[in-house]
Amino acid sequence: MSYPVVDLTNCDKEPIHILGKVQSHACLVAADKDNFCILYASSNLEMLTGQSYDQFLNKKLEHFFSALDQEDNGESALQVVKFVLRSDQDSLNPVRMNIGGHVFNMIVHASGNYVVLEFEPSSSVDSELQKYVGASLSRILEGRNLQETLDSAAEQIRELIGYDRVMIYKFWEDGHGEVVAEKKKDDLEPFLGLHYPASDIPKQARELYKINLTRVIADVRSEPSDIIAHNDTTKGQPLDLTHAGSRAVSTIHIQYLRNMGVDASFSVSLIANDELWGLIACHNYSPRFIDYKARQHAKLIGQVLSSSIQHRNSREDKEINLNFRNVADDLIRKMHQDWSVADALINPKKNVLNITGAGGAAVIFEGRTHLTGTTPPKEAIGPLVQWLQAEVKQNVFYTSQLGERYPVAGSFSETGSGVMACAISRELGEYILFFKPELITTVNWAGNPEKPAEPGEDGIMKLSPRRSFDIWSKEVRGQSEAWSRAELNSVFKFREDLVHFISLKANEIRRLNAKLKEAYDELDTFSFTISHDLKTPIASVKNYAEILLEDNPGLSDQGKHFLSRITKSADKMNDLIREVMGYSRVSRQVISKQRIDMKLLLEELGTELVAAYKPKNLKLTISGTPEIMGDKVMISQVFTNLLSNAIKYSAKSDPSIVNVEGNEEGGQVVYSISDNGIGIDMNFGTHIFELFKRMDNVRDYEGSGVGLAIVKRIMEKHNARIWYESEPGNGTIFYLSFQRD
Repeated sequence: MSYPVVDLTNCDKEPIHILGKVQSHACLVAADKDNFCILYASSNLEMLTGQSYDQFLNKKLEHFFSALDQEDNGESALQVVKFVLRSDQDSLNPVRMNIGGHVFNMIVHASGNYVVLEFEPSSSVDSELQKYVGASLSRILEGRNLQETLDSAAEQIRELIGYDRVMIYKFWEDGHGEVVAEKKKDDLEPFLGLHYPASDIPKQARELYKINLTRVIADVRSEPSDIIAHNDTTKGQPLDLTHAGSRAVSTIHIQYLRNMGVDASFSVSLIANDELWGLIACHNYSPRFIDYKARQHAKLIGQVLSSSIQHRNSREDKEINLNFRNVADDLIRKMHQDWSVADALINPKKNVLNITGAGGAAVIFEGRTHLTGTTPPKEAIGPLVQWLQAEVKQNVFYTSQLGERYPVAGSFSETGSGVMACAISRELGEYILFFKPELITTVNWAGNPEKPAEPGEDGIMKLSPRRSFDIWSKEVRGQSEAWSRAELNSVFKFREDLVHFISLKANEIRRLNAKLKEAYDELDTFSFTISHDLKTPIASVKNYAEILLEDNPGLSDQGKHFLSRITKSADKMNDLIREVMGYSRVSRQVISKQRIDMKLLLEELGTELVAAYKPKNLKLTISGTPEIMGDKVMISQVFTNLLSNAIKYSAKSDPSIVNVEGNEEGGQVVYSISDNGIGIDMNFGTHIFELFKRMDNVRDYEGSGVGLAIVKRIMEKHNARIWYESEPGNGTIFYLSFQRD
């Protein structure tokens, strides 16, 4: 038997989940889930049954099980399989079976229309493993920092499985990996600190690591066994082995391990925030099989380690976010005190530089350029701004390798290899530029990442021999430290606060008045049209409800209650239309402020929206509801729009989680409305608040693109602020900040 032909030119496209083979230590059969007729079998089935695989193809599973145990007709074993399929497979697998005097683990899982049965050798030390794992988890969680936790996890896994080398392998943003922790036999060379190119673990393999959290290769030099299909139809439909633990391995990966001198490998996936953070990668220099139960215990350790990584990263990010946010809030307060943007941003004691970890900053505002910290020369700033105006459309642009996008930056790479550009006004060339210096580093790679293969005699690119993994050092220049998500969030929020402050100085906002007037006119036209189209049907609904009440005195109390609610709702809609129309006609009309009972308002809105949307699996929580001063109708409209969006865009999550929380922070009342929905790409910045702007990922949802524009306008009228934090696929949080009194 031989593997499919795979080389480095196609390994990133190899369908590794349908290779059609199993590793030599295991046997496999797959049967139709409806009639339990065997349609696939591994060619080494004789190792288990004493009979050739072709004796079982197109036969019932009962026949197969009866061949394993002559005292049983196979019916009881089949009932076990059916029970596992109907239940939690993770908790019921494996099923221990005594076959020919040897104990095997039968692992059951579903694959499309098939039930797949894998048979592996079994160990009898499960109770000892359970005691060991409990102690191991305690040791891992005792780590005082992330590095100690990683080191401890590597040590515990090595003691659990007895492999020669256990590494913690972290993936970086570009897909390449680094060994960040290692425990090994003393006579082995260290891999700690080595980097491996992204091509070593192709994208499709990384996706499978997110599904199969453990992966064992018991013997890289053994020959895998073919999975034989029953007929031409099934031959044309390779069996999907995505969830099969005994699935054979890509030839390119086998060659890779052989080149490293590795005879067996085992890995445990580390998942943080639903992404593949890294792997617990284990190597043994002689064949070594790991029992299913031991793999499950290792998976548990990996899951605990994943949770610890996610918790520690989140906690560190939260602390950094808080520090940046405190500085930003201080700057905004100083702007309001001094009524000056430039003076606040370039304050000698605390300035805009401190809202990121940058080394220097430039503020280009009202025709002047102000520098603070270590920056490129002043004469280089003007051409950079011109390039940003011409080439960059985002309100916040960032890169750690400016020279790749803007070659002129090579002349000031020492001080500005990295830049984050925050546009105050792109039309006027007003920006805040944050600079990070060149970070000259030496990266040690396990082989040259730019030359991972050499042509063989047949011309096909092949992994080179052992020297492919010799340490290869590369000096990295023209690159700064990467911009963190905390820095990006800090600048996004600060930009929103800054633009809000500048909007208060209406006499200094050139060109903006005309654009605002145009937007207001569009909103007025829209409001008049909508109100005209709504008034007549609303009046009809109300009139018919009143007629039903008058002409049907015998209605039940419940019926009268519903009709009364319809009448009141119609009145409420008419009131809302009148308020919106009045607001649209007089854009600077003095609003009628009153103290609003937010607990009552939010509970009423929640009830109405749940009744309107009838969401499935919605978990809506409302906590911390301090009162605010504002126009009740307008504030109600703000929260109605944001809650409606949260419910609508999280409807496909299971469960749909929407949280509303209010807090008093200094002189502000801040409300947050969060969901676990589809999220927003923050590169769109404040465009989401523009009239009729809708993001690409909401095309399948109903909406007009007006709601957030109205919310933004109402908040501005209240001298209040709105901003958001989001990530596509991970939900959105909107923040609303009001003056307390």
